[in-house]
Amino acid sequence: MTHPPERTAEILRLFHAEKWPIGTIATQLGLHHYVVRRVLKAEGAVLAPTQLRPSRVDPYEPFIREVFAKYPRLRASRLFEMVRERGYKGSEGHFRDLVRLRFRPTPVAEAFLRLRTLPGEQAQVDWAHFGYLEIGKARRPLVAFVMVLSYSRQLFVRFYLGQAMPNFLAGHVAAFEAFGGVPRVLLYDNLKSAVTERIGDAIRFNPTLLELAGHYRFEPRPVAVARGNEKGRVERAIQYTRHAFFAARKFKDLDDLNAQAAAWCLGQAAERPCPEDRARAVAEVFAEERPSLRALPPNPFPAAEITPVRAGKTPYVRFDLNDYSIPHTHVRKTLSVVADANVVRVLDGTELLATHPRAWGRGEQIEDPAHVQALVEAKAAASKHRGIDRLHNATPSAKAFLQLVGERRNNLGGAVTGLLALLERHGPTELEAALAEAVAGGVGHLPGVRHVLDRRREERGAPPTLPVQLPANHRRHDMTVVPHPLARYDAIATAGVEEIP
Repeated sequence: MTHPPERTAEILRLFHAEKWPIGTIATQLGLHHYVVRRVLKAEGAVLAPTQLRPSRVDPYEPFIREVFAKYPRLRASRLFEMVRERGYKGSEGHFRDLVRLRFRPTPVAEAFLRLRTLPGEQAQVDWAHFGYLEIGKARRPLVAFVMVLSYSRQLFVRFYLGQAMPNFLAGHVAAFEAFGGVPRVLLYDNLKSAVTERIGDAIRFNPTLLELAGHYRFEPRPVAVARGNEKGRVERAIQYTRHAFFAARKFKDLDDLNAQAAAWCLGQAAERPCPEDRARAVAEVFAEERPSLRALPPNPFPAAEITPVRAGKTPYVRFDLNDYSIPHTHVRKTLSVVADANVVRVLDGTELLATHPRAWGRGEQIEDPAHVQALVEAKAAASKHRGIDRLHNATPSAKAFLQLVGERRNNLGGAVTGLLALLERHGPTELEAALAEAVAGGVGHLPGVRHVLDRRREERGAPPTLPVQLPANHRRHDMTVVPHPLARYDAIATAGVEEIP
């Protein structure tokens, strides 16, 4: 623990000039005598050995030192419980003071060199979590991709719904475009997006990140483990973004938030004083650094997410919690989804099947009206063909009759539907006879067939055929009626009405 300079100076004055004993100094300044002794030792004072009064903790000193040798970061509260279980009767507060002053290992403060970089030499990259967004039925994590140029401290911030690898790649592409060039080295914390495995100094980079680095010709470099000073620029940039931009920020959606972030990076963040030269703004230093950045390649790196998907019986594919329509001709196939933050494309090999705006909710169904209409038409055509096949099988003259209907440009679908209804009411024999007569007479419309059927029925003296109207309730039209013997009614007719029981 460090003390204010004025307190240290007072202790030294009283000890050396006034010749006060350590106990008197401690009493007058309200300090523990261990504190006074430690300050004097730190300042090089030669102290005579003192006889300390016996303390209740003395019998436990070997145990305490043994525990601290094994667990130097153990809390005093836990150590107090351990010695109390072994018979210590003192108070916890006094014990904690003794532990801090007599036994706690004093950490040696590490000095860090101030890291300086050349213009265009380095940028630092990290993710930052900013809570969650409720989108429809989905709860998405809101994260910020942050890149800061180490020389000028020019800042790039873009928000994404999750830390997926495509978002990580897209953040790099957008940052390079915003800077107008690429730094030679990108420094990362040990992110899973950057480092897939690390054992000591042996590092395995994410293969996709290496592809990105090869495309833009930069060196990916992870910081050493537990060396936060090496990436302090991006950590300070994240804290600056939290307090100067995101705090109390209102936005309609992710696009609106990113538009505000881009304007802030070029405005307020670029106008702040540069930490390396506070006489100049970040924007001025960035203008000096920009020519030192490596030139962008002709084409940006493809950062879209590519995912194989399986289409089931229905013409939809499931991607990221939502369903997207496809042509019905591609059901029961393995397809590919190529998605970025705004668009979802569905491909069969290299053939583009569908393009949809990306949905970020849960359980949404995104449809192309053309896909739905094509399926409806296919279903109607299939139903029509099934009806025609049935008519051809039941009544051979149906084919010739339908040809007449088509020649006269009458409604072919209505004719098929009407003939199927007549087939149900009159049966195939009567309908075939009526169709044959209609064809022979050149009649190409449905009322002519009905007229022939009615005339043939009257000639037979048969009663009119009426359609059976079944009740809508399936329990009623599926019920079983138990037949009863009719001999009892015959007995009623012969015996007379008065004998009815």
